[in-house]
Amino acid sequence: MEEQLVNGCRKGQRDAQRLVYERLAPRLYHTCRRYLKKEEEIEEALADSFYIIFTKIDQLKENAAFEGWARRIAINECLRYLRKSVNFNLYVDDMKASLQPVTDAATDLEEDDLLQLLTKLPAGCRTVFSLYAIEGYGHKEIAALLDITEGTSKSQLNAARTKLKDLVGGLYYKQAK
Repeated sequence: MEEQLVNGCRKGQRDAQRLVYERLAPRLYHTCRRYLKKEEEIEEALADSFYIIFTKIDQLKENAAFEGWARRIAINECLRYLRKSVNFNLYVDDMKASLQPVTDAATDLEEDDLLQLLTKLPAGCRTVFSLYAIEGYGHKEIAALLDITEGTSKSQLNAARTKLKDLVGGLYYKQAK
């Protein structure tokens, strides 16, 4: 992000904030989409993220780190939403859901395909997988962020990998209500 835009945001300049929003919103939207399923939650987390970004920008030490700092805020906002509604200690095997095959998986996965597969995972698995495999967090960090044990984080990741392997291997599943 251009230094003059970040400095403009520090000064509360609306034009700079608008430009930062226009450039950063699509990327942060995709970040939020990896964690949250409902469009309303995604949009709310995104709006809350930008509120925090613009009101706490003075806490940013180096302008060069702006985008990473903003992405971390968006992730934390998504996790805040998830902590309210997801029991991360619930294991996939404990869930009583009827899974039914729908169609064959494509062999070449695009980003949208992966995002679609991630939505098929239970929230706990999806969150831990995204934090570990996409964002690069370690199990200790994930455990601290989600208030779970490292073992639970590892178990959720293993369950996510197993489910994704099944999905990619030829079966899409949908949960019956």
